Amino acid sequence: MAINLRGRNYLKLLDFSTQEIEYLLELSKEFKRLKLTNTPHRYLEGKNIVLLFEKTSTRTRCSFEVAGMDLGMGVTYLDPGSSQMGKKESIADTARVLGRMYDGIEYRGFSQEIVEELAEYAGVPVWNGLTDEFHPTQMLADMLTIEEKFGYLKGINFVFMGDARNNMGNSLMVACAKLGLNFTACAPKELWPSEELVEICRNIAQENECTITLCDDVMEGTKDADVIYTDIWVSMGEPDSVWETRIKLLKDYQVNSSVMQNARHDAIFMHCLPSFHDTRTTIGAEIAKKFGISEMEVSDEVFESKQSVVFDEAENRMHTIKAVIYATLQ
Repeated sequence: MAINLRGRNYLKLLDFSTQEIEYLLELSKEFKRLKLTNTPHRYLEGKNIVLLFEKTSTRTRCSFEVAGMDLGMGVTYLDPGSSQMGKKESIADTARVLGRMYDGIEYRGFSQEIVEELAEYAGVPVWNGLTDEFHPTQMLADMLTIEEKFGYLKGINFVFMGDARNNMGNSLMVACAKLGLNFTACAPKELWPSEELVEICRNIAQENECTITLCDDVMEGTKDADVIYTDIWVSMGEPDSVWETRIKLLKDYQVNSSVMQNARHDAIFMHCLPSFHDTRTTIGAEIAKKFGISEMEVSDEVFESKQSVVFDEAENRMHTIKAVIYATLQ
């Protein structure tokens, strides 16, 4: 049966079947081919989209803007101070106004409930550019990158290290379950995903002949891994006061050379970025001065190594987001 996603929202991968996700990945490959061969693909000329950002971003904003323009669309960016959404105007009213003017709406911000409410009232496709609970556009880029490196997804041993109950931990567990990768959350027990989501993912994983594992031992958790993935220890929007607690919890879960050596010889390192692998950022320098650590979730050695595919992931955000826009607006 042909896959048709026209008019659909893209809010979280739990809303999509394995076949639908695979279709988006195939579409992403085609758009990447068109981009890299400089083949015009202004398939959505005359349409307009709006990007609502309550949390700033480099990759998400640039990916949506370039994807939209490559497809021939008009793109409007609204930063946190450029919209009355949630201040003087309700989420529902904002959605109904923007839905009259635009063909699609992207939201990047806080609660998943906000993007769900936008989708309920907009009348046009709404895409989740990141919420506190899920990051579905990043998932397509990550899965495309893994498939490019190994040639397949099903059966890959995937390990996420760090805060496994954040939006990345949640989303990667769902993506792996949907696409047949064996997922391990390697984290202190305090930072494991919710039991409810783990149970949902284990049921999905059973259908796709893969596994969901929770582990707090680094060497056990990363043994024979094909992919080692991590994220920053304190997410955007969390207070600075959590840094001390999070560093104490996660200092032993840094991805370094010993972790990569414990994985398979051809294992890759992944990170959604930005990363604190040195002190060449304001926050990195502040943390180094306050806590005496110059590297956090990943060592600079691993980040800059041949095993690191972080910039391939970053590029693939553009191709996969283009696929989502096209599939839902064509």
